[in-house]
Amino acid sequence: MAEPKASPVGGVTWARVCKDCGQCHDGRDSHLFEYQDEVDDELVCHICLQPLLQPMDTPCGHTYCFHCLSNFLHDQDFCPVDRQRLQLQQCRASSLLVRNLLDKLAVLCPFRSECQQGMQRCELQPHLHNRCPAFRRLREEAERKKRPSWNELKGSKSDGDLADAKSTPIARTGQLSGPSEPGLVNPAFEEGEDDTPLRSSLVAEATVVELLREDPDEDLGLRIVGGKDTPLGNIVIQEIVRDSLAARDGKLAPGDHILEVSDVSLASIPHSRAVAVLRQSCSRVRLTVMQEKGFKPRPEHLAQHSASPPSQSPSPNQNHGTIIQVTLVKREHSEPLGIKLIRKSEEPGVFILDLLPGGLAAKDGKLRNNDKVLGINGQDLRHGTPESAAQIIQACEMRVNFVVMRLPDLSEEGGEGQSRGTRRVPEPQYFKRRSEYMKEPPVGFSSQEKTVSLKKEPRHSLGITIAGGRDCRSRLPVYITSVQPVGCLHRDGTVKTGDVLLSINDMDLTHLTYNEAVTILKTQAAQNTVTLRVIQTFAEEEEQDGESSTREDMDTLEGPKEDDINWAPLWTRWLGLPSYIHWCRDIMLMKTNSESWGFSIVGGYEESRGQQPFFIKTIVPGTPAHFDGRLKCGDEIVAVNGVTTVGMNNSSLIPMLKLQKNKVTLTVVSWPGSLV
Repeated sequence: MAEPKASPVGGVTWARVCKDCGQCHDGRDSHLFEYQDEVDDELVCHICLQPLLQPMDTPCGHTYCFHCLSNFLHDQDFCPVDRQRLQLQQCRASSLLVRNLLDKLAVLCPFRSECQQGMQRCELQPHLHNRCPAFRRLREEAERKKRPSWNELKGSKSDGDLADAKSTPIARTGQLSGPSEPGLVNPAFEEGEDDTPLRSSLVAEATVVELLREDPDEDLGLRIVGGKDTPLGNIVIQEIVRDSLAARDGKLAPGDHILEVSDVSLASIPHSRAVAVLRQSCSRVRLTVMQEKGFKPRPEHLAQHSASPPSQSPSPNQNHGTIIQVTLVKREHSEPLGIKLIRKSEEPGVFILDLLPGGLAAKDGKLRNNDKVLGINGQDLRHGTPESAAQIIQACEMRVNFVVMRLPDLSEEGGEGQSRGTRRVPEPQYFKRRSEYMKEPPVGFSSQEKTVSLKKEPRHSLGITIAGGRDCRSRLPVYITSVQPVGCLHRDGTVKTGDVLLSINDMDLTHLTYNEAVTILKTQAAQNTVTLRVIQTFAEEEEQDGESSTREDMDTLEGPKEDDINWAPLWTRWLGLPSYIHWCRDIMLMKTNSESWGFSIVGGYEESRGQQPFFIKTIVPGTPAHFDGRLKCGDEIVAVNGVTTVGMNNSSLIPMLKLQKNKVTLTVVSWPGSLV
């Protein structure tokens, strides 16, 4: 096996070093690793003679690196070993077992002079970006130097080639995922008419958050999406559960990427494994997360903003209304502001209920009832509580800086205000309907319909409990939460916990509310003969895990231990459902020409994996997508302005999004994240 190049040492610059493997190699060449042990020949590529990277199996039974094979077949049309006729589209990604064996190969940090750590190959990239002192030194030296001009960064890119933004300092989102993520695009970045960037860079920080819990088994209160086995790659927080441990702490936010849990890396592990790590019983949980902080303005923008008082520089946002900054100055530390804060059942966050007459806020006159508090003194309260807001205010010395969002007043805005005000309605009124867009599930996820016919006594129960229904918040189909040992379905054994109900005695259950489904199930179960159709989903990664764990173990992982009523599937269980069960909704975003949409996407057609759905991976703070509040990380985009995304790749979707200068309608399918 060929020896890799020497370790990068003195004289190596940030521009030359590979950001994924830490070695210096041509961008067109494969990554290089320094392996601690001799690698089995079965795991070696016959072209580059190095351990396989992104292994691809040929129909004739040989395995090569995807990069090596695609380069070879660019000029040839046969297998390099047996010379049988071969085309790249005939090849398939190797099994998860092979990919896992390769990921677990032991490698050394390439910066041996300053870092002597060893790790699994899949952990090298997060090690470089989060722990390696030499890599961090190179990055900091590069950041201290003057940034190149936009024209230098742009190079020969065409006006529509936004996907390359992830390789420049403009979008740091590419650093969050594993090596080679061709599906990641960044509609969060936009150019001005004069080709000058409206925002110079996305700012992100790695933060350590410690959560302490009295009960070691208490839920953290996070809903998570993503994982190695999904197009998202990373583990991402989709939602913070109200009144939970994480909500009370207030440091985590939706969109945060979880890198480590108590020194256990979540990089390159499947979703179910990440859930298991996050659910481990312990009193202290230490999370390392990557948090997007929004766009960093150019220096001239900063100068313009500092020239005017914050309270007189509102930023109009056409999704919700106006973003206003208000500063209240207390005469003494203990002086109350005279503000009553509340929460609302239909929308997360903190709202102003009332301003007390004679209080400091009422005298100032800039805050109003029903203003949504986005932040106080730099602390993010988009998903905060009145209690956490009160604590921040009490800790302030003299100046209290509010950032609030104010909806237009219909009585003052007239016709225009009315059209804006009626766009946002409470969660139960969102337009949600059965999806018309037919598509395949992500690679590695599938489903199977099952039919069971029973002859039973009318008095005998089916013995199942259910949840979901189209009236629940996520518009879920009705699914089975438990199969009781006393019921006739348990004796049959066909129906399992987590199966989605399709029909009973030919009566469709897929469009019903929870109460409607319960009524029909009870009525039909009283018959002598019951025919039940269900659909079961499968994840390839879970099947691999099945070698060391049973299905019952997975069911225990997916739900609380104390009862079956609150059992809920993992997020990945929903991904295998066919399109006809999906319910979608339309989300209209609006912006000015100087704004960006504020979200990044992963997915689309990839030569190595075929068609993948487009998923929301990042929502950038301070952008229309963030202020609108309806898009979530993990949401699947099935159409843009009514045009299906099926069959699209990045070069098709990016120009479509860029052409929508002021308004875009995204049709999305949203599944609830796994609760940890």
